[in-house]
Amino acid sequence: MPRFYGREAVGFIETIGMVPALEACDKMLKAAEVELVSYENIGSTLVTIIVSGDVAACKASVEAGAKAAAAIGTLTAQNVIPRPIPEVGDIVSCHDVDIY
Repeated sequence: MPRFYGREAVGFIETIGMVPALEACDKMLKAAEVELVSYENIGSTLVTIIVSGDVAACKASVEAGAKAAAAIGTLTAQNVIPRPIPEVGDIVSCHDVDIY
């Protein structure tokens, strides 16, 4: 998986528990042309899914993921940053996702 450098939009979904996070992730990746950047087990059962793509794709993806997560669990946050500065890439690429 390529490193996120902050040139595209980035979208976030945060849930309580892995099950709603995985449901959200599935719907996010199916809803729009986005790429999974990473996921984070924050602690206290909080899980964050991070995707990147163009602004419209990230907005559609986050909207679909938020709806899916809320339908089966607890959604705690959602956000899209249209064009984050490159230093944000250092944060969101800390735990990238290995796809085999």
